[in-house]
Amino acid sequence: MIGKILGGVAALVIIVIGLGFVLPDRAEVERQIIVNAPQEEVFALISDFGEWERWSPWAQIDPDAEYTLSGEGVGQKMEWKSDHREVGSGSQVVTVLDPPALMTTDLDFGDMGRAKAHFRLVPTTEGNTRVIWSLETNMREGVPLRMQPMSTYMGFFMDDFMGPVYEEGLANLKRVAEDGQGEARDAAAR
Repeated sequence: MIGKILGGVAALVIIVIGLGFVLPDRAEVERQIIVNAPQEEVFALISDFGEWERWSPWAQIDPDAEYTLSGEGVGQKMEWKSDHREVGSGSQVVTVLDPPALMTTDLDFGDMGRAKAHFRLVPTTEGNTRVIWSLETNMREGVPLRMQPMSTYMGFFMDDFMGPVYEEGLANLKRVAEDGQGEARDAAAR
């Protein structure tokens, strides 16, 4: 009896691990917000990694993270190191830059995988800017073989995990961009 139970448990574990190698491995996250600022001003905050500390949700999670910035435009790179598990270590490189409408970066999280992030900025008829921040990843790409099944299963929760972080980042971006608008209006009124 105990042998059958152990055999059943072992078979279940093998099935679960095996499914982790064949289930869909793509994950996507997308959030958007309307920012009451011109497209060019919002794009300047996004396209310059030197500005990210002002609005990035990860900068708030670990203010002690170490950042190294290099280059500008396409090829601009940000590397970070953090002991905080929600921030970790990695890098991102700008691969597409189409001011003031689009920026794409390639993200590398080491053994945790790779991803692409896109920022699309669309002007509204009211003169504001719709910012669409998205992430797409293959949950097994760049992940060691032994970790791929777990990574595949984590992909099913990627939107739940990353969506709120993106929402916080977009809210921060909105606040910074709109505060800049207020400062510009104040300066013009003087």
